Parts: sequence; structure tokens; C-alpha cells
Amino acid sequence: MNTSYDVKFWETRRNKSSKTASYEVRWLVAKREKSKSFRTKALAENFLSDLRQAAKRGEVFDIESGLPESMMRAKESRTFFDFALAYIEARWPHAAPKSRDGISESLATVIPALAKDHPGRPESDLLRTALRKYCLLPDDKRPTMPPEIAQAVRWLESASIDLADLNETKAVRPALDAIAILLDGKAASASTVRRKRAILHHVLEYAVELEELSANPLHKIKWKPPKVTETIDPRVVINPRQAAELLIMVTYVGGRGRGRRLMALFACMYYAALRPGEAVALREQDCHLPAKGWGRLLVDVSRPEVNTRWTDTGDAHEERGLKHRGHDDVRIVPIPPELVKILKQHIKEYGVGKDGRLFRSERGGVVASTAYTEVWQETRTLALTPAQVASQLARRPYDLRHAAVSLWLNAGVSAPDVAERAGHGVDVLLRVYAKCLDGHQKIANRRIEDALAA
Repeated sequence: MNTSYDVKFWETRRNKSSKTASYEVRWLVAKREKSKSFRTKALAENFLSDLRQAAKRGEVFDIESGLPESMMRAKESRTFFDFALAYIEARWPHAAPKSRDGISESLATVIPALAKDHPGRPESDLLRTALRKYCLLPDDKRPTMPPEIAQAVRWLESASIDLADLNETKAVRPALDAIAILLDGKAASASTVRRKRAILHHVLEYAVELEELSANPLHKIKWKPPKVTETIDPRVVINPRQAAELLIMVTYVGGRGRGRRLMALFACMYYAALRPGEAVALREQDCHLPAKGWGRLLVDVSRPEVNTRWTDTGDAHEERGLKHRGHDDVRIVPIPPELVKILKQHIKEYGVGKDGRLFRSERGGVVASTAYTEVWQETRTLALTPAQVASQLARRPYDLRHAAVSLWLNAGVSAPDVAERAGHGVDVLLRVYAKCLDGHQKIANRRIEDALAA
């Protein structure tokens, strides 16, 4: 195979010579022009992004086809299993750790479903372990396989259906059936089904891009995923009095002041509506804490927790940009005097880390989600009645953020301002928190009565 690193790209352009709307991707490999047309601009831009990402990470390009090494590997795959492994290699470098985890989980569900009924099929748990902990990782991150795992992988290699078989829609339906069921045989949640189907759809679109499939077979199947409930359950939302009591009681949890050390972390989730990953990453230099009045936080990074196998650094809290924002975006969050006071007291009592981080474990590391979740559960037991403990009320630390956003909206703060502070889109904000708005039904009823009386 003749290859080259000499690659140049042009912007996507509309193909005016075509009778139907289409978009063309053009690029050069070793000064030889290549092009590929797509029916939509989004598909064209996605393909161009894949090419650029491959060039950015130093992949060699095949001069004849114009494709990078990772795409050539996918194109040469004969089975769906091989294609899925090539897809992982291609997507890994520019996917976030959480996204890598989600892709792996989805493919670990789909791959066994797209296998022939060969003898010697391993147990489902063993197949899942082989895929999640060994196969669905890039070559350089795969650990050595023990004999039972290697045997399960050999079965997958021999039993996986041919990629070309997916041109028949009946071959894909078992995958849709699989993503709708959990390992214990119970129905998967609507959000889980939607997420896994979206990943399967993207994998098949990638096969279409590489001309391994004539069309995405999912488009031909009459199959509706269950409806997703996007709104927040109002039963999880605490009121300001309950929030204050919980923040007081958390200081009494655990030996050696474990709860007291985390109180300000929970306060950031409630008073500033920070996501847990954003609160964990907060630094002293991000905080403007005046002597009087309101302060502000500059939120520009997040440290979401994920298994170390999905990160590049081997750190469970790899630093990322803000959710739904550009990598260098900053969100300014005004904070009330109550939180200013709490953060000042926390810094005075515990200091900050070498990098300025406010919240650290007792050994100076990043606070683990298991640690603050355990403290929160003990706090609920102390602060709430038995009936409330058994209910949905503030069941997770993340519910403090939901309580904050609900409070702001019910206080009459405009939706765009709330969305800016919370890091949401306005449309998503109103859709997600629709059921948490109090009093609006009474106002609507009164207006209808006035209209009827007139």
C-alpha cells in the first residue's frame, strides 16, 4: 500500500452539478485530489472531521483511496466484530472518556446479538467482560487476555455476522431487541435505549461513509424506541429550609470531619447549581469572594469521574471543558453572600491544593464520587424524616443542582439568565424543569376565569 503524510483539505461545498442536493468533501493526498459526495451537509462535515482528526493524530493516508489508516482498517473488515474494533480505533482519540465508556457499553450489547448461532457460545457475562475490558479498547491499551477471555474472543471472531449481511434489515433487528433488554432480563430505561440506538446508528453510518453498506439499515426498520421522560421529577427538589438543614447536618457526618470537609462542595451544587464535576474542579483563582455582597465563580473546567480504562492519562478525573460548550468557554456564575461566606470559611479551615483546588480528599487527591455520595446518604438519614428518607427527595447530590435551578425559575429569574448561570440551553432548561415550576397553573386558571367572565 502506497502511503503519504502529505494531506490537505478544502472546506465542504455544495455539489451544483447534481440534480438532487448533495455536498462534496475534497482533499489532497500526495498532491492527488480525492472527493466524496454526501446527501446532507452534516454527513459531509462529519466525514471531513474524521479525515482531519486522523491527520491531526499523525495517521498515514493511503494514496490510492485517499483514506487514513484507521478508515482503511474499517474498510477491510469483513465481520461486524472486526468493523466495531476498527470503529473504536477511529473514534477513540477525539472522544471524551464518558463517550468512550458509552460507545463500549453499547457495542458490548450489540456485538453478541449480531453473532451466528455457533456451538460453544460463552456465557453472556464472559462475553461482556471480554468486550468491555479487553476488545473494545485501542490496541495499545488492551491488557493480556487470560485463557477463558481469549477463548471467548475467538468465538466472537468466528461467529460474528459478515458486515455485508447488514444490508438486509432482518439481520439488524436482533441488535435493536438486545438494546431494549438489560442483562437481568428487565426492560432497559427509555434513555438507555435511545443512547445505545444512537451509537449503533452512528456505527452503521460510518459503514455507509466507507461504502461498506449501501444505506443505513436502521432507516428501513419500523421500530420505535420507548419515549424518554426528560423532565425533572419535582419530588426530588428540596426547598431552601431543607437545603439549609442538610448543609448543617452534613458537618456531623463521618469521623475526622469527613462531612465537614465536603459541606462547601455540596453548597456549590445548591447555591451555584454547579454539576458535581464542575464543583470538584473549582479552584481558588476561579472564586471572587468580596467582603460584602454577592461574589462570582468562573467555571471553565470539569472533572467528571470515569473508569481509568477510558482516559488518556490513567486518571479517573481527567480534566475536560464544560458540558455542551467549547473547550475554552467560561461560565460566570454569580453567588449569594451565603455561599461566599461558606467558601471563605472552607479556604480558611482547609486551605487549597498546589493547583488551587478547593476540594480535595484527605490525601490531597480529587474527591471521588463514591466518597461524597456516601456522605450525602448519611446526611439524608440525619436531616430528613424516615418517610422523606424513603422518598425521592434529594436522593442524589446532583439533586441539589436541580433544586437550585428550580428555585431560580420560581423566583422569577428569566429563563435566559438561569440557563446562562446553570450552563443549559434555554429550550432544554424549560423542557427539563417544566414540572418544577410552582404557581403557574393557578395564574393560568385565573386568566381563563377572567376571560370567561368577560
